[in-house]
Amino acid sequence: MKDHFEVEWEVLPPEEKQRRTHLEPLFKWLALIMDEFLRFPGTKFRFGLDPIIGLLPGLGDAASAIISTFALIYAARCRLPKIVLTRMALNILINELVGIVPGIGDAFSFWFKSNRRNYELLQRHIAAPKRARKSDWVFVCAVLALLFLIVCAGLLVSFFVFQEILRLLNRF
Repeated sequence: MKDHFEVEWEVLPPEEKQRRTHLEPLFKWLALIMDEFLRFPGTKFRFGLDPIIGLLPGLGDAASAIISTFALIYAARCRLPKIVLTRMALNILINELVGIVPGIGDAFSFWFKSNRRNYELLQRHIAAPKRARKSDWVFVCAVLALLFLIVCAGLLVSFFVFQEILRLLNRF
């Protein structure tokens, strides 16, 4: 049993710390608008524009992902650690991939709230910056590999469906 505490330090120049704290209002605003802007009457359940935008066929989910990605790019420019950026990107990607499925994806967006999750990741990092462990990277890589396979399968299915639609249209 350990009888001492392990202290991890992260020495940041003042401008670096200031740059990272500027991220919090951006992510808080994004989480509010995209995930918690509205409330179902008579309940405490909140939702934002993300599931509403997702209802637009073809463009909705992509538009939502692009909005979230702009904040992610800004976080990368502010030199947030790669593991935090990767986890944020995974949240956006999961929301986007499940959002592609009509009906189910929109319901998922009401629950998953990727922007809220990213804001919470940022808050945890600002409160107590930690170095990434090997297990963090193994987990992230495994999820990325799985998501890559899902995207490839989805693209393949979309290609065959599109090809079949074109074939049916050419008959007329």
